[in-house]
Amino acid sequence: MSKEPVILCAEKEIEIRFSEVDMMGVVWHGSYVTYLEDAREAFGTRFGLSYNRYIVENIFAPIVELNFHYRKPLRYGMKPVVRITYRPSDAAKIIFDYEMVNPADGEVFLKATSVQVFMDRDYNLLWEAPAFYLDWKKKMGLL
Repeated sequence: MSKEPVILCAEKEIEIRFSEVDMMGVVWHGSYVTYLEDAREAFGTRFGLSYNRYIVENIFAPIVELNFHYRKPLRYGMKPVVRITYRPSDAAKIIFDYEMVNPADGEVFLKATSVQVFMDRDYNLLWEAPAFYLDWKKKMGLL
């Protein structure tokens, strides 16, 4: 009997503001970084892995890789949903997959992936996951 994999996923509705679009009314590519940040905050709040937790643990978790695959343009006034899914890894990093979708019909506007690593407060890369992160993974049923 095999154990079902644990899938941790959260959603965040985004309202496309006028300040985020270009002269064609299409979302400027740099705005997507903020949308993914909002999704990571929603994930952290839902699953107890918030930025405040990193601060308390004296850990930084910088993004070292960010990949986007644009499918369809987002335009001013739209209200897409960002779905963020945690991708388990044995390495000392946090990987998230994202989809920005139209909640009405599931149409996909964007797919993306981010990778974060761990650093101590002296900016040294941690080659092993910090204890609080391993404890979090155990609590979530990932270990």
